[in-house]
Amino acid sequence: MVQLMGDERLDYLLAEDLRIIQSPSVFAFSLDAVLLARFTYVPIQKGNIVDLCSGNGVIPLLLSTRSKGKIYGVEIQKRLYHMGVRSIEYNQLSHQIEMIHGDLKNAPKTLGYSKYDVVTCNPPYFITPSNKEINENQHLAIARHEIYCTLEDCIRVSSELLKQGGKASFVHRPGRLLDLITLMRKYRLEPKRIQFVYPKMGKEANTILVEGIKDGRPDLKILPPLFVYDENNEYTPEIRVILYGDK
Repeated sequence: MVQLMGDERLDYLLAEDLRIIQSPSVFAFSLDAVLLARFTYVPIQKGNIVDLCSGNGVIPLLLSTRSKGKIYGVEIQKRLYHMGVRSIEYNQLSHQIEMIHGDLKNAPKTLGYSKYDVVTCNPPYFITPSNKEINENQHLAIARHEIYCTLEDCIRVSSELLKQGGKASFVHRPGRLLDLITLMRKYRLEPKRIQFVYPKMGKEANTILVEGIKDGRPDLKILPPLFVYDENNEYTPEIRVILYGDK
């Protein structure tokens, strides 16, 4: 059994045969998080992984199906942190995944410097606008806007957590690509793989996935494009595999 609060619901992560607590008024993960989890390199048998801006723990849950390594999720919002903890307990993964409630800027002091093999981050996408423009729902505003952390904070902390040769992966909007690349190099994360995600053929990309290696050598690969919908506005076979495990 799992205790649900308010309008929370227990949803399926179908491809992974897991369940996750979500709330339409507080937080529900997006396709971006699923794409980042699938894009990310993970050590299969052992290793240490940190997910920053972890929300309700969706990325740690997804990564746990591909790695036996220890996974930490860092989330500043207490309500989301508790949602993640309860989802981890429900899926009987407390031995592998641990949620940390706190500011990601303190993560290296809390978890340790230069210890981790992989860091993932689905950061807030938007620079904080005026109070009039920001979402009135505080939970959604914090998740979407750079209120408690900036892109530079996320990249700097990722580098501080990673051991030499460790990998960091990020999901963001194409408009921030140059910021991503510039900041990654500033903090010794050499970009190695980029994938552009398009809503459908003929549309502009609306998502980017980027992986860097700490102190890696320059050698950037552009992966094949990923399309979300086909001409009938249905999920493409690639997305169906990611979401539902379809063959």
